[in-house]
Amino acid sequence: MYQKVIFPVDLNHIDQLSKALKIALDLATHFNAEICFVGVTGAAPSAIAHTPKEYDAKLTAFAKEQGAAHGVRSSAKACVTPDPTINTDKTLIAAITEEGGDLVIMQTHAPKAVDYIWAGHGDTIAAHSNASVFLVR
Repeated sequence: MYQKVIFPVDLNHIDQLSKALKIALDLATHFNAEICFVGVTGAAPSAIAHTPKEYDAKLTAFAKEQGAAHGVRSSAKACVTPDPTINTDKTLIAAITEEGGDLVIMQTHAPKAVDYIWAGHGDTIAAHSNASVFLVR
């Protein structure tokens, strides 16, 4: 049913993604689908990586580790944007399309008051992507 699962990942908060990651890996296994880990970073140095190339290497290593540990085909796509704070949604939607993702699985958080004013990443991806979107709380 699904060929390519897209899993947006924030390497700064990998410890908070375990529930959604387990579901993504289980569904990729069930459908014999590839899982593509997509990360968005800026060009400026960050706590995770000094350069976009270093970020790409870390994301790729994470994808390979997850694929090998769970017996699924995995890949990584590092997306560089001038300002990840405001460009994450648009960048993720473009990556989903470019990678041919037909299922997106994302970790979300409990709604806060500000979420009624500004949509979360998952809400925006679900509204503007052609892929099915599974939000995990």
